[in-house]
Amino acid sequence: MVGLLGRVTGTVGPGLVGEVIVRIRGGAEHFLAYPATGEDRIGPGTVVMVVEHLPPRTVYVTAAYDS
Repeated sequence: MVGLLGRVTGTVGPGLVGEVIVRIRGGAEHFLAYPATGEDRIGPGTVVMVVEHLPPRTVYVTAAYDS
């Protein structure tokens, strides 16, 4: 999981439980998402990288590209 790219489908940010979709195991799966730094706000449509995975369905993410 760590290092995979995904796309935000529900805003990720402080005090929010966001959602991302990640292509994995030949399909696409949704995960609950939190910002890796705890301070970033990442809007829908943003490409993110998974930096930590807490099974079964929680990830910490950071924006994959500078905006």
